[in-house]
Amino acid sequence: MVKFFRSGNPLTVLLLLLYTLVVKFHYLYYPSTYLADGSEGLLYDLLVKWLRALVGPSPFFFTSLAIMILLLQALLITKIVNHQRLFAKPNYLPAMSYMLFTSLLHDWNVFSPALLVNLIMLWVFSSITLLYTRTSARDVVFNIGFALGICGLFYFPAIIFCLLLLMSLLIMRPFRLAEWIIAVLGLVGPLYLLGTYLFLTDQWGLFEKIPRIGLSIELILHYKVWGAIVFSVVFFLLGWALLQRSLKKMLIQGRKIWGVLVIYVFVAMLIPFFNFHFSPAYWVLAILPLSMFVANVYWSIRNNTMANVIHLLTVAYVIVMQWFSSNH
Repeated sequence: MVKFFRSGNPLTVLLLLLYTLVVKFHYLYYPSTYLADGSEGLLYDLLVKWLRALVGPSPFFFTSLAIMILLLQALLITKIVNHQRLFAKPNYLPAMSYMLFTSLLHDWNVFSPALLVNLIMLWVFSSITLLYTRTSARDVVFNIGFALGICGLFYFPAIIFCLLLLMSLLIMRPFRLAEWIIAVLGLVGPLYLLGTYLFLTDQWGLFEKIPRIGLSIELILHYKVWGAIVFSVVFFLLGWALLQRSLKKMLIQGRKIWGVLVIYVFVAMLIPFFNFHFSPAYWVLAILPLSMFVANVYWSIRNNTMANVIHLLTVAYVIVMQWFSSNH
């Protein structure tokens, strides 16, 4: 199975569709509506109201939409990775890894603000990879900051991704104060424009729904959450360790992009703690960059038998947790 995803053949997309149906079938069989825990942003509220008016509170529709978004993200992250040549040859391992690891936890397959933020973050990450080659990056930096500001309107703690932008500027470019100032201006731009619109249309009361942020640290008790965390952390560490063998052979830009990905994972892991109500559902923000380290595990293990054994054990764990454990 793994060797097929190691291929860069476009027909692998058909295999990915079948793979998605296998690892996501349980969530389609037991669909959920959408996440609404009080942490969602104003744009997310408006989008959900529009979708409810369109199709009603259909669990199957919202779950299908969530899985289609995940599949789109898997294909887009694969395109970015292959374009930047983070692996020796084009492959579909990032897509496979993302679909597999988002299947570890039910909450990562529910329509939520985090899924929408991940869509924007794909564009943000793609833009960050361009910073190294630009002579002047002020326009790119402003656009990235503006995109992160939009993320905050869907899920306000996502504003913390500004740390990723600032650290990326340190890694990818020499320090220029003007670029940092422009990044901050881009970040506050969406909030300023929305606030202006709400003020002029006498809807200022809605602005109070935007800055939903707090600090929530809760003890995780559910074994499924712990299982997903352990699998994710182990594969992340293994992927990073195996990466060291090929890192020295990469171009400087490739090494810097992998460094940005490490920071991306850590920042995304911290963001859910800045909710009023902590929810593991928002850790899907970290699974997006983490899937590239998972892909590196399968890429680095050249023995097909060993790679397939590791893959099948992971799939078996996913299926068991979905179908044969309590709390469907």
